[in-house]
Amino acid sequence: MAAATLNAADTEKLNKLKSAVDGLNQISENEKKGCINLVARYLSGEAQHVEWSKIQTPTDEIVVPYESLAPTTDDPVETKKLLDKLVVLKLNGGLGTTMGCTGPKSVIEVRNGLTFLDLIVIQIENLNSKYGCNVPLLLMNSFNTHDDTLKIVERYSSSNVEIHTFNQSQYPRLVVEDFSPLPSKGQTGKDGWYPPGHGDVFPSLKNSGKLDALLSKGKEYVFIANSDNLGAVVDLKILNHLVHNKNEYCMEVTPKTLADVKGGTLISYEGRVQLLEIAQVPDDHVNEFKSIEKFKIFNTNNLWVNLKAIKRLVETDALKMEIIPNPKEVDGIKVLQLETAAGAAIKFFDNAIGINVPRSRFLPVKATSDLLLVQSDLYTLEDGFVTRNEARKNPANPSIELGPEFKKVGNFLSRFKSIPSIIELDSLKVAGDVWFGTGVTLKGKVNIIAKPGVTLEIPDGAVLGNKEINGPEDL
Repeated sequence: MAAATLNAADTEKLNKLKSAVDGLNQISENEKKGCINLVARYLSGEAQHVEWSKIQTPTDEIVVPYESLAPTTDDPVETKKLLDKLVVLKLNGGLGTTMGCTGPKSVIEVRNGLTFLDLIVIQIENLNSKYGCNVPLLLMNSFNTHDDTLKIVERYSSSNVEIHTFNQSQYPRLVVEDFSPLPSKGQTGKDGWYPPGHGDVFPSLKNSGKLDALLSKGKEYVFIANSDNLGAVVDLKILNHLVHNKNEYCMEVTPKTLADVKGGTLISYEGRVQLLEIAQVPDDHVNEFKSIEKFKIFNTNNLWVNLKAIKRLVETDALKMEIIPNPKEVDGIKVLQLETAAGAAIKFFDNAIGINVPRSRFLPVKATSDLLLVQSDLYTLEDGFVTRNEARKNPANPSIELGPEFKKVGNFLSRFKSIPSIIELDSLKVAGDVWFGTGVTLKGKVNIIAKPGVTLEIPDGAVLGNKEINGPEDL
């Protein structure tokens, strides 16, 4: 424990916190210990500072080009053997609050009335049926999504996918003023607690008993991805490569566009591969970090990890990922939550690599503008897979900016009688009181900005190409 390097004031702070946390009966001993450990590391200031001059661009051995992976076998028996080593784990702790939804984000309808979770189950079901294998689905929930998810999972009881759920840790938020846990100040509801980021997936997998259960069934690799990334589907080429090369950890990275300049990137540092996040970058190098010339790739958060390696590292308490302090305010009280990210664990695993995958494996839905893309004719849906329409010639997706009137899913859906055709669209900006009819086609650069107090209705069947529209007279 890092307590030895703490000054007297911080040691006292930590001891007080420890006795307060010991008295919180809502959480397990493992959670109490994990929380105190994280705070001790935070107070000792063990933040690893990256020396900019030591950063090296990873070679193709470390970040393997996807095109160079061996083709998969045509032998269904071999494929079944491979898939029987695999578990799929989706990070399901997030709520759809940014999109105006209550409950788990994974139950937002994405396409044809199917939710993220429906699509995930259909994909795995198809794999299990096609190869006669048993790939289970694990959902890591947070205390925010646990109850709702259990109800939803009942829907799939007749599918041929084994679904397991477990909860990530629940830690008390810390009151900044005196470093006491918020729940011991009387805030015993959900606001007193937080889930400590997806870096917690490794200890939680172990503490829930799921890790040992999977190992006892002969499972070797877990594919971890965000439940809102529609591109994160099982890839046999990647799995095959990892099994053959005994890589304990693989992060999928993809080429950066100007929309991804804040995303973490992989670097070679002191002989190991590691994740570099914008928060670790010295101020005078931030612009360099954001440039797509020097750092050409970013982390998709699609991760493949060896289960035995997770067990070894969790049991020896070796996973000391960078701590991300996240300040918040609850009822006017300034609080701090300390989090970690699963991608930062890469440097602790042996023979860890990145694979530079096609952009199609990164299709997150973070806002209604993303929902517009995946619900449009830019994508097709087959067997649970959302695939880009080949009729689109431009490799990049159109950039879409929707005003606050479209931010919540309910409002977004009510303002479109049907989603417009956007195969030939370059960019779209919509703001104000705008309503779309059915069968609208958008091409080139389209800006529809309604003047204050004006209701703009785009008529059924309208074709708008390279237009600026501010009032009915522009249509």
